[in-house]
Amino acid sequence: MNKEIFSTDKAPAAIGPYSQSIALGDLVFTSGQLPIDPATNEMPEGIEAQAEQALRNVAEVLKAAGSSMDKALKVTVFMQDMGHFAAVNAIYQKHFAKDCPCRSAVQVARLPKDALIEIEAIAHR
Repeated sequence: MNKEIFSTDKAPAAIGPYSQSIALGDLVFTSGQLPIDPATNEMPEGIEAQAEQALRNVAEVLKAAGSSMDKALKVTVFMQDMGHFAAVNAIYQKHFAKDCPCRSAVQVARLPKDALIEIEAIAHR
């Protein structure tokens, strides 16, 4: 099997030497998606708006690779403050209403561009 690299302009461009997503067979791996609006290259204020934007970006990257949020198997959520856990869950539930993927939530000291959240996923196609 050969890996396939996918990208989309409907999610923020990579800010370093990495791919937005890579597929190997039926699996798709996304890089962490910051809450940057690809149309403006800006981050919204507040954890709810940032969680929503990061999840939209994950969805677009998965779509570009031939997958979708309902095919997500594992999601990792990196948060600057675990105190945001309940607010992030409320937004997250809108994107994963049933048959939720496995998930890890991790508090980190700092994220690129001082984002409050970054989200990555593994999905099937």
